[in-house]
Amino acid sequence: MSAPEFWTDLYARGGDGWELRQPAPGLVEFVERTPPPPGRIAVPGCGRGHDARFLARHGYGAVGFDFSPAAIEAARGLARAFDGVWEYTCFCAIDPARRAEYVRAMAAILRPGGWLLACFFPLRRRAAGPPFPVPPSEIRRRFTPAFRIERAWTPRSVRLRLGQEWMVLFRKTC
Repeated sequence: MSAPEFWTDLYARGGDGWELRQPAPGLVEFVERTPPPPGRIAVPGCGRGHDARFLARHGYGAVGFDFSPAAIEAARGLARAFDGVWEYTCFCAIDPARRAEYVRAMAAILRPGGWLLACFFPLRRRAAGPPFPVPPSEIRRRFTPAFRIERAWTPRSVRLRLGQEWMVLFRKTC
């Protein structure tokens, strides 16, 4: 799962069960109720780009990237380039042994004081991943001290994920 070929093969076989074919309901709800100020927003693990297109339609400079050597290389040149990050189903797809790298990368691409809005799924243990479980205790441990939690809630979701997601608004502290 740490190789681009894994994901390319999964998409080719139609193994994209995470695909909602629409913007994430939690993101839509957040932008409608408490829209962040205009700015550039990174969308890591954007897949087919529904969330990035939604953000762009709402006036944000959305930049989506996914798991490929080219995307990773491009992201390295984006230090402090973003006002915000929208995270959904990317963190849960990462091998838990490599999650610290992801948190460091998100902190690196955000400007000082930038925000990270994340909808974490799944919260409970499941069969072998991806997706791998993302319990709230791990989220708190991994994202601090680079981020502080400003708000956390159970978001609006699709029927199959209701009550299984946790939305967190972080603020970069360093």
